[in-house]
Amino acid sequence: MPIVANVLVALVAVIHVWFLVLEMVLWRRPLGLRTFGLSPEHAEITATLAANQGLYNGFLAAGLLAGLVLPQPSAFHFKLFFLACVIVAGAFGAATVSRRILLVQALPAVIALVAVLLAGA
Repeated sequence: MPIVANVLVALVAVIHVWFLVLEMVLWRRPLGLRTFGLSPEHAEITATLAANQGLYNGFLAAGLLAGLVLPQPSAFHFKLFFLACVIVAGAFGAATVSRRILLVQALPAVIALVAVLLAGA
């Protein structure tokens, strides 16, 4: 079970690295515009805000990845804390931006958190 939990934590980390890339690198490019439903003008105006948001997603990914390499019990605590942060961010995003964020961000983190708790790792 710890292997499944760690794979799920890694998946959530990879999702957040992808968010970082979308928000910091691709925001003004066709993929970023399509993903977020932006006009080029709106993307240009909000690019700095998106980059800031992408950076925070990178911090979430870094914390989850630290949870995969640190020794116990620190690893367990890092995973719990950063998965909880992802869930809260996903819930806030769903309430303020789009309910789709619950499926894309919060749900994978909830599944990973349950797996980590069941594995005790």
